[in-house]
Amino acid sequence: MTRIIDTAPLLSRRQAARTLLLALGGATLYACGGGGGAKGDGTGAGDGTGAGDGTGAGNGTGTGTGSGEGGAATTWASGGTKSMTDAASYPDPFATPAAACVLAIAATEGPCTEAADQVRQDISEGYTGLPMRLALRVVDDECNPIGGAKVKVWHTQISGSYSGDTPNNGMCLEDAADAAKHYFRGAQTTDDSGRVDFDSCFPGWYRGRAIHIHFTVSLAGRSFTSQLVFEQSLVEEIFAAHPEYKGYGQPDTTNATDNIVSRGDIALYTLTTARMTDGAMLASKDLVVSL
Repeated sequence: MTRIIDTAPLLSRRQAARTLLLALGGATLYACGGGGGAKGDGTGAGDGTGAGDGTGAGNGTGTGTGSGEGGAATTWASGGTKSMTDAASYPDPFATPAAACVLAIAATEGPCTEAADQVRQDISEGYTGLPMRLALRVVDDECNPIGGAKVKVWHTQISGSYSGDTPNNGMCLEDAADAAKHYFRGAQTTDDSGRVDFDSCFPGWYRGRAIHIHFTVSLAGRSFTSQLVFEQSLVEEIFAAHPEYKGYGQPDTTNATDNIVSRGDIALYTLTTARMTDGAMLASKDLVVSL
């Protein structure tokens, strides 16, 4: 079933983008590199959080060439989480204690939630895309880690569709059969350092929303829900040049025009990212919550 966000059908927007791409031969969508993926800007600087430590993995938005000491890949990987071949070598983005902990901004959970918890680290269910390690650390406003909290995440697959038995399958699912699937949904419990990791893929987009990831943190009957986004330049790079994403065209909504995250300080929603040695993305964030 076609999922509709406003008065225009979702698939019509995507079909138009693909038609244009074919007409142009795809050439105009290569903003920063060749057919294998986007090349970086050559900065090779660390991201200041530990996510770029020793990998030369870029400038904190994942756009660096990554040719530093770690021998990082110069293009983003494809093929989903099976391509995370160097996962054991990924740096710790939380090597230093959290500092300057400003409470996260609450945001709607939206209509595409699912009641069931899919407890696992790899949430891809074999679906393809740019492989991504999503590392989250839950802390309070005094920067103390919160252990034993449940962190639940959900986002779309590469085509922009959610999965699962949601409150509004007509809006959330592109295919009614996806109601029996649970791709890109997961839940884990934070360790003593407040950390959880999910292995996933970079999300897709749908009409009227910037690329985003939903999350809920729960503890002792209390919960906090919000969303996470990526640097706009990184989103544009991936949808311009990544072989698995460029056919969908650029998202029709940016962080600045999104009706959810643009209401607050976008930096508080934004993940820190870096490219790993195998071309996967490490996306990390301190989730500062009051529970």
